Amino acid sequence: MKRISFGLLVFLLWSSPAQAQTPYFQGKTIRIIVGYPAGSSHDLWARLIAAQLPKHIPGNPAVIVQIMTGAGSMVATNYIHNVAKPDGLNLGVINAALYINQLQKKKEIQFDWPKLTWIGSATPTNPMLYMWANTPYKTIHDVRTAAVPPKCGTTGTGNTGYYLPKLLEQTIGAKFTLVTGYQGGAEVELAVERGEVQCRAFTIQVFFGREPFTTWRSKNLVRVLVQGGKKRDPRLPDTPLLNELMDQYNTGDADRRLVKVMLGSGEFGSAPTIGTPSIPAELVKILRAAYAKALTSPELIAEAKKQGFDAEHIPGEELEALAKEVMSQPADVIASMKKVMGE
Repeated sequence: MKRISFGLLVFLLWSSPAQAQTPYFQGKTIRIIVGYPAGSSHDLWARLIAAQLPKHIPGNPAVIVQIMTGAGSMVATNYIHNVAKPDGLNLGVINAALYINQLQKKKEIQFDWPKLTWIGSATPTNPMLYMWANTPYKTIHDVRTAAVPPKCGTTGTGNTGYYLPKLLEQTIGAKFTLVTGYQGGAEVELAVERGEVQCRAFTIQVFFGREPFTTWRSKNLVRVLVQGGKKRDPRLPDTPLLNELMDQYNTGDADRRLVKVMLGSGEFGSAPTIGTPSIPAELVKILRAAYAKALTSPELIAEAKKQGFDAEHIPGEELEALAKEVMSQPADVIASMKKVMGE
């Protein structure tokens, strides 16, 4: 009996350190929840990351991508913030501009932007607005003077597709009719081809990163009327900057500050990756480090180039600080934002 007890004691002493050394993520599955449809740029980024992430996480967990569409990724973000467990196994790739809806205090917002766990993102973005070529709107100046405003399609109110046209209305007097409710960019693009809408605002990176835009450009089916950023993109040398247009039309300082806040979403990158609030710090550290290694791996960079993407890493620590910064806005800026967004 003593011999059995001693053997059991030896087994327990031997097995406890082994169990303690077992990586937390071993045998587990990480979900990356994408707030946009399959085939969208957010989905493509998530799959690029998912293919590399397990290699850089101790324990080599499985990583799967799950689609959860709705309201420009608001549904997915609400789910990650409120429903998913804070165990480091539930991540999301979401719209970088959803904080604008929170600043407006939209009732649909059930998350707190700074409380999300920021893992990392890829490549800062700049916005642009394109117009279908067979319309009478050849320049943004034509939009300003048009008797009938062009129709722009968008997925919801908390993204570039909605607020860039609104900012153009506020700052330079352009007029648009916005058609919301599309599930993703691909639906908007089909609507443009069918003639239901004539324009869409999104990012320069997507415009040069995937179909149908490569084909559209090769056939001169579309033209870009305006772009954001501090300098013109080399691929759009003849397209005016919003800053240049605001100079031309003598836009006031208050509206310029508003533009800076609302277009600041580009600093969150092409596909910000988040986790639930309250993930243990040691797991956050592992996930951020793994994301950085995955995004900068030769395999991901090569695959990203095939799809027309640049893989410039934005660390989670920077995103965390930016999330706090964008939510600290004075009352006059928020009031102007609500006005622009039709409240």
